[in-house]
Amino acid sequence: MEHKSVEVLRGLAEVRFEPPAPLSRKERLEAWAKALDRQSGVPVRLFHQLEFMPRAEWGPLRVEGSPLTIAYNDPLLRAQGLQSDRLGDAMAFFDMSERETHRMLCSCMHGASMTGSRAAGLVRQMASPLPHLAMRVGLGAFGASVLGLFLYMG
Repeated sequence: MEHKSVEVLRGLAEVRFEPPAPLSRKERLEAWAKALDRQSGVPVRLFHQLEFMPRAEWGPLRVEGSPLTIAYNDPLLRAQGLQSDRLGDAMAFFDMSERETHRMLCSCMHGASMTGSRAAGLVRQMASPLPHLAMRVGLGAFGASVLGLFLYMG
C-alpha cells in the first residue's frame, strides 16, 4: 500500500466530508442506550435532587461520570450534534421533558448511582414508551374493575 499526503490526494480526487444523516429522537435514544450498554457494569453517577432546584438552573448542570458523560463520549452522538454533557444540552438534543429528565437522571429516583445497563433500560423506555404506558393503563383498569366489583358485591 502506498501512503500519500492529504495535499497529494486533493490533487488526485475531490475529497468531501458529508455529515451523517440526522437521526430521529428514537434513534438518538437507542444510540445512547447502546453507549450505556457498553458500560453495563460500570456505576454511572446521577444528579442530586433535581426536584429541589429551579428548572431555570438545570441547563448548566453536569455530573462527571453521569449517563450524559457517556452519551457525550460517544462519537456518533457528538457527530449528530450533542454539544456537551450538561443537562440543558442533553435535554435539548434528546428532546427530553423535565419529567423524563427527572425520572431518568435524579438521585431521588435511583440513589446516587446506577449501572450503565440499568440506565440503558431507562433510556429504552423513553425511546419506546407505548408498551409501558399500555401496561400501566391495563393494570389501572384492572384495579378499578376489581375495586368496583368489591364495592358492588359488598
